[in-house]
Amino acid sequence: MSTATILARIEELAAISEDSSCLTRTFGSIAFIKASQVIMGWMQEAGLSTRIDNIGNVRGRLVSKDPEARTLVFASHFDTVANAGRWDGPLGVLMALDVVSAIETDLPFHIEVVAFCDEEGVRFHTTYLGSKVLTGAFDPQQLEITDAAGITLDDAIRLIGGCPDQLADDQLPPDQWLGYFEIHIEQGPVLYEKHIPAAIVTAIAGQQRSQLVFTGMAGHAGTVPMAMRQDALCCAAECIVMIEQWAMQHKEKVVATVGTLQVVHGASNVIPGEVVCSLDVRSADPEMIKVSHSELLQMLGTICGKRNISFEWNIVQETLPVTCDAELSGLLEHAIQSTHMEIVKLVSGAGHDAVAVASVAPVCMLFVRCFKGISHHPLEDVEPKDIEAALQVAHAFIQQLIR
Repeated sequence: MSTATILARIEELAAISEDSSCLTRTFGSIAFIKASQVIMGWMQEAGLSTRIDNIGNVRGRLVSKDPEARTLVFASHFDTVANAGRWDGPLGVLMALDVVSAIETDLPFHIEVVAFCDEEGVRFHTTYLGSKVLTGAFDPQQLEITDAAGITLDDAIRLIGGCPDQLADDQLPPDQWLGYFEIHIEQGPVLYEKHIPAAIVTAIAGQQRSQLVFTGMAGHAGTVPMAMRQDALCCAAECIVMIEQWAMQHKEKVVATVGTLQVVHGASNVIPGEVVCSLDVRSADPEMIKVSHSELLQMLGTICGKRNISFEWNIVQETLPVTCDAELSGLLEHAIQSTHMEIVKLVSGAGHDAVAVASVAPVCMLFVRCFKGISHHPLEDVEPKDIEAALQVAHAFIQQLIR
């Protein structure tokens, strides 16, 4: 393989979308199934023993002759957000294939390249589905979760050819892990501004994803006096602005985002009676996540009380911050030094499958410079020279492990 091959494959995957006007490839969609088959074909070309497991992870294995060998998982994801960029996830999968296909010596450990099926969590609002199955952390109760169309996760797994009853069989047991390595675009502007191709990830911020429900009273837009209204949307709007203001006051420690907003049974001539929105809070400090929940809950409750709006806060997902492994990160640092690149160390504000893996194995990550730090957007881009530089680091890192 080569940088040119990686670029061509990025374009090929970007053309596989469930939306003809933009790149959207969510778990279980027809585009998702097609992309998984394409990736499996590339893994087979690289000489890997390949399969798609029950949750939809595409897995290719390079086997050591040592029967007692453990496994290094080299992975990223191939699902996307809606209206996505083409690099977030697939770049790491393709770079892993490049590195593994170049190995010509006997391995003292197994390598498993994994294209995770659902890191973004767009369809079912549950991130890390693929990596949780791989690590044995998947909760079977999640099989009953439904998407916007009312389809359960159980049904979606069956529709892609998986068997929900056999998910536990796809676990890589904890005693078989050597470690986890992921290459990913930075999704931030530091490397772009510094003109440096790659960086070591030292930690991944924890996050709390919640659903906020505001319930007032729907009514006729022309007949209910302004002073007598229980407008759920106006209440939600005030709360959203307050969340932003609070996060700005603590901007060195936390970020908070309301990314979705739904006016239930909304119409132009109806006072909104119910509004549902998301809230994503992230911090590298686990105590700060707790503080954010308690303080925001109190502040939102005060606003809702003044407006006579009832309020629910439902936590959908919560993950603790993850510290990357010092030993593996040290090998990455040596690999970067061997390429005469400046050492940069960053904390990731974005979540990655390494969060799920960290409970069973040491993890490390390499960030790759991306255009202006833009991600989750069609303008997402990576320069060929930065891919080439990151590949050199990754090859050097794997060779150190092999020796």
